[in-house]
Amino acid sequence: MDFDLGEAATALRGELRGLIAEQIPADFLGAFTDDPADLDVAQRFCRTLAQRHLLCMSWPGEFGGGDSSVWEQTVVREEMWAHHEPRGAQYMGVNWVGPIIMRHGTPEQQRTHLPPIATGEVIWCQGFSEPEAGSDLASLRTSARREGDGWRINGQKIWTSYATVAQWCFLLARTSKGEKKQHGLTIFLVPMSDPAITVRPIRTMMGPHHLNEVFFDELKVTTADVLGTVDKGWSIVQDVMSFERVGIARYARCEKLLQAAPAVLGDAWDDLPAELRGRWARMLTHCRRARLMAYRVVSLQNTGRVKPGDTAAYRIAVTKLDQDSAEVLMEIVAALPRGECEYFRQEVEDHWRYAQASTVSSGSIEMQRILLSRAMLAEART
Repeated sequence: MDFDLGEAATALRGELRGLIAEQIPADFLGAFTDDPADLDVAQRFCRTLAQRHLLCMSWPGEFGGGDSSVWEQTVVREEMWAHHEPRGAQYMGVNWVGPIIMRHGTPEQQRTHLPPIATGEVIWCQGFSEPEAGSDLASLRTSARREGDGWRINGQKIWTSYATVAQWCFLLARTSKGEKKQHGLTIFLVPMSDPAITVRPIRTMMGPHHLNEVFFDELKVTTADVLGTVDKGWSIVQDVMSFERVGIARYARCEKLLQAAPAVLGDAWDDLPAELRGRWARMLTHCRRARLMAYRVVSLQNTGRVKPGDTAAYRIAVTKLDQDSAEVLMEIVAALPRGECEYFRQEVEDHWRYAQASTVSSGSIEMQRILLSRAMLAEART
């Protein structure tokens, strides 16, 4: 299978890799470690990308983008994730918050929010999941009640990545009760600096900033904070999912680590069990499968015809790849003598930790299978 995206994409990969080698420390394992300097590195790197018009390449120029193709933006996604996401949390704003505001925001919201994302100056978090509404998101209890020309929001969100460092929250709340639980939901764009918002970190093996509880206690919002139409937020949520689930090129890091393994082990590679090397080869083919499925969704997004089943199928494949490749890589590095190739060992261990949550985050794999099954049944009936 030929995945060559052309000469321009090859040159872009070279430029991105050169910038990473020049500006990112050789032992970098992501922005959200116990060392605050790693987040600073990521924020500086984002500004560098923005200055070179590489951060939001496929955005229209009027919104601070580079007017490039979605395929060039795909190259950026792949190179960033393969190198431990040196943009930090900016991928959220770049991949889906910005595009969703372009589609559904007012001109004032676009003027307020898009330039700071395009220049790499702002971090967003997503206020979706709740203690009683994770995979079944439409069951959320956070409420917004009418008060004068606005609303008062009360409730709790959980598993909110980057809430401790984010300046803005893309918040989903219930504004009314409808015949179906998906009705009566509204999106609000709210500043995390508001004193009515409290953030409590949840410590995990993935490091700081990844998981948090967020509490809203009589948070005052206005009509200007509403994204889209009141009570019609579920259609925006579906749009978010189509962008979000393909936004992280997980297959790129899997393939980079798998490809590096034989060279890292050297002569010890031939001493590995044949069964393990066979699983390693299988994981490489699964990387190619996930890449092809991602490219299909990107192509559909470009024409505006993405369906839930399309993103669900890709999400199932790539999250299973994440976990299965992590297990194979952990067995491979177990053959390394202690003290040798420590950075590669740390890369693999970091990949394994992240992979444990991959089939839960952004919609559990069980929910993705349900979505895919429904889509296949609907197609069979037509």
